[in-house]
Amino acid sequence: MHNPQVKAIRFIELFLLSSALVLYIAGSIFEDTFFLRLATEALIFGGLAMSVDLLLGIVGLLSLGQAFYFGFGAYLSALVLKEISPSFFLAIGIVTLSSILLGWIASFIALRSKGVYFALITFGLAQVAAKVVYNTRSLGASDGMMGVPILQIWTPFGSIDTSHPGAFFLITLLTIGVLYAVLKYFLTTPMGSIWHAIRCNEDRLAYVGYKSKGPKQVAFILATVVAAVSGALYPMLRGFVSPELMFFSVSGNAVVTVVLGGVGTLIGPILGSVLLTSFKSIIGTWTVHHHIVIGIIFVVIVVSAPKGLAGLLAKYLGKNHTSKEGE
Repeated sequence: MHNPQVKAIRFIELFLLSSALVLYIAGSIFEDTFFLRLATEALIFGGLAMSVDLLLGIVGLLSLGQAFYFGFGAYLSALVLKEISPSFFLAIGIVTLSSILLGWIASFIALRSKGVYFALITFGLAQVAAKVVYNTRSLGASDGMMGVPILQIWTPFGSIDTSHPGAFFLITLLTIGVLYAVLKYFLTTPMGSIWHAIRCNEDRLAYVGYKSKGPKQVAFILATVVAAVSGALYPMLRGFVSPELMFFSVSGNAVVTVVLGGVGTLIGPILGSVLLTSFKSIIGTWTVHHHIVIGIIFVVIVVSAPKGLAGLLAKYLGKNHTSKEGE
């Protein structure tokens, strides 16, 4: 395994997994709830960022409206849990199937264009959805939906209560891990090769006998499902949902997270989400102007590491391997 990019991805995977286990053990021992809930939120928004990276880093499509699907998953999950049954698997199942349909419908609208026009269409769809939710009384309008019940999740090891931060952290880690594994699997298939070809040169793809519309639609639907399932976890963590989950600020933060972690790596955005969420929490306790400080940090990182933290790590590992070969 001499490819620095592959080594960097493996390193980040191991780092995040080991850090998660250490955090869980420490949180259980010291009965800390704050950092476990913070880490759970970071994983949830990491899933959203991963959906952005699938489109941007793998296929070459910049979506400015992934918050639409994230919020859709959050609201649908809250509705299922409140109105039908407080069942984790039922909520995730309904959100998954519904988001496949939603992604399929939205893809016909968004994929009619390319480049900046695709970005603007995804932005517009999200804005319309946010406005509709904001003005719909049955969804709580501007106040959102509150009172999402605490769940009892059945596992082979016994029942898990979502009010227990450590237990729900592990459930979230497993869910986001499964989504990541599914996307990684797709990258090893012929579909993944076509996605890379679309990103490199979509026009040339037609000359070798492939059509880009179908593969792009599959990627769009997959990204919708990943964002929606990630969003479905949010009301289980917070006990409420609000229209702000569909606002552009959420989509924008997801794009920033992808750039910070490393475009096209899938795992980089999760690392970026962990760091960005941590920065917001820590710096927010120091100053009310934490957005300015985070913005400065982001600019410094982008200037010093244009390929994100994953790219910076790959560069270091590449130099380290070269120096060892020289010896």
